[in-house]
Amino acid sequence: MVKSTPAVGLVLGALLSGQFGGAVAALLFPQVGVGGVVTLRLTIAALVLLAVCRPRVRGYRRADWLLIGGFGAALAGMNTLAYHAIALIPLGPVVMLEVLGPLVLSVVTARRAVSWLWAGLAVAGVALLSSTGFDRLTPAGVGFAVAAGAVWAGYIVASARAGQRFPKADGLALAMAVAALITLPVGAGSTLLSPHILAMGAAVALLSSALPYTLELLALRRMSTATFAVLMSLVPAVAAIAGYVVLHQRLTPAEGLAIALVITANIGAVRTSSRPPRESTPRRSELAGRR
Repeated sequence: MVKSTPAVGLVLGALLSGQFGGAVAALLFPQVGVGGVVTLRLTIAALVLLAVCRPRVRGYRRADWLLIGGFGAALAGMNTLAYHAIALIPLGPVVMLEVLGPLVLSVVTARRAVSWLWAGLAVAGVALLSSTGFDRLTPAGVGFAVAAGAVWAGYIVASARAGQRFPKADGLALAMAVAALITLPVGAGSTLLSPHILAMGAAVALLSSALPYTLELLALRRMSTATFAVLMSLVPAVAAIAGYVVLHQRLTPAEGLAIALVITANIGAVRTSSRPPRESTPRRSELAGRR
């Protein structure tokens, strides 16, 4: 059944799963707080990944473990900052502001003049979003979202390096365990052991981590990384849909246009960075998973 599923369908399934998982997570904020939700998601996801991957822990150098530590810190920071933003402003704008981090990374690494055109388009989207007023977009929420995007860019770099040094998904499993340990002192509490809370946390971990990562892995075996990256640029739009369906968050026309501008900028930046310079040998694009 999975083998017959088109690759595009797998990517769209991953997008829907991840963003609806974020929306479900927002429902838990009033009960256990942002710290509790982050701890639940990362801990359950870490347990699942460790059980499935069974990564070895011997034979690695100190530099490898330092990389895993940084990778785990990026995972913990990215999720914590993003969830703080979701608790304050609508999900669609949060993800739109987040993707600015990977977009800036793509523009800088592409080293092409046209890349700055896409950067300018993204800035126009952000300016339009900010012009709608801060009654829905609080300064704190915007700050958390932008910070999450910056950490997301660091996560991409760490993920790519871990993929080179560790086999299969071992690096991700170990980094997820580190992230869970980092957030455990902040989010741990007796409330998290409630059957209802555990069930919701398991749903968040499954929708936001286990399922989308699996679908993305299957999709990447069937399509180029450049095509995959373009499809992943639709994340803000899918997040807006999830926010509307689960959290009843409506977007204004200006916010919708701002998201469309950033999506277009991201697609343009990805396509630009995936084209090799004429004088150099074509190389495969590096792409890592999202939060």
